[in-house]
Amino acid sequence: MARRAKTEEVSETDRIDGVAHPRETSNLVGQGAALAFAARAIRNGRPPQAWLIGGPPGIGKATLAYRTARYLLRYGATDAGPEDLFVAENDPVSLQVKSGAHPGLLVLKRGQNSETGKPMTVLSVGEIRKLGNFFGLTSGAGGWRVAIIDTADDLNDAAANALLKILEEPPSRSILLLLAHAPARLLPTIRSRCRKLDLRPLADDILDTELTRLLPELAAADRAALVKLAGGSLGAALRLARGNGLEIAALADKLLDGAIAPDHAAMSDLAEKVARLDDGLESFGEFLAQAIATRIVAQVGHDDRRLDRWVALWEHVNSSFGRSVALHLEPRQTILSTARAAARTAHAGPL
Repeated sequence: MARRAKTEEVSETDRIDGVAHPRETSNLVGQGAALAFAARAIRNGRPPQAWLIGGPPGIGKATLAYRTARYLLRYGATDAGPEDLFVAENDPVSLQVKSGAHPGLLVLKRGQNSETGKPMTVLSVGEIRKLGNFFGLTSGAGGWRVAIIDTADDLNDAAANALLKILEEPPSRSILLLLAHAPARLLPTIRSRCRKLDLRPLADDILDTELTRLLPELAAADRAALVKLAGGSLGAALRLARGNGLEIAALADKLLDGAIAPDHAAMSDLAEKVARLDDGLESFGEFLAQAIATRIVAQVGHDDRRLDRWVALWEHVNSSFGRSVALHLEPRQTILSTARAAARTAHAGPL
């Protein structure tokens, strides 16, 4: 397979301190049904041109995508490999994927702003255009090309339209793996050209087991608190365990609990607390979005119109806090405006 001219530096904007990145691990937990579904399609020789892997953050979407990529790059769309798509960690393909150097794998994500060192707020059209060159490379005998978009939620309008053009004329022996926290919010034309593969929040007992394995020094009471707050997301639980995570998450829950009748003085105090914490605004935004997502998932199937309004609030939180962090804005205004948005949403139909 022809090599790209230059191996690009692997982005670390989604790494959790002290935890293996999804490209470095094959340990996919709690998603056996989705893995079996993917394995059948690949090993039967009929994988789709594009998969839309959906579900809340931190539940294994990227881990499943990298596991799928390693198998295709090692065995192709055949049944020559294991039924669970496992590729040994010391296999040359696994080592290349781990280092970000496999020529048959392209990973597109927001990355970092070179001037501020902070994550970019969108996945730009320039990034998506890299797919054209990548899929134009000549693969060797039996070779596959795999592209992972992490996440499709980050696409701006121009990038989404550029992606649609790729999906309309997909190249052979290639696959696009689109990760999305909220697949329903993507363009219908993008969704219609992808096969859906939905992952579910992890069960509490699975979270507890994984936290015991990854954080053996954590007290049982703190572990129970993490399981309760994480909403089925191992990624969220691990982020909560860092530094002031539990404290910040409690503040985020407090904002939502009082959303219908916000106490503006209390919100000002909350903003001051967040401002005093290291990476407080960024962490608060993450945990607030997670708390909203957890409440939405708990109410799925009840009142879809009401849930649509809460999904819109979730999107508002992600975009508002992402913009504020990128531009180094003062936390008080961001939190107060979010409290007002939450109040309007709660009045229209509380969760």
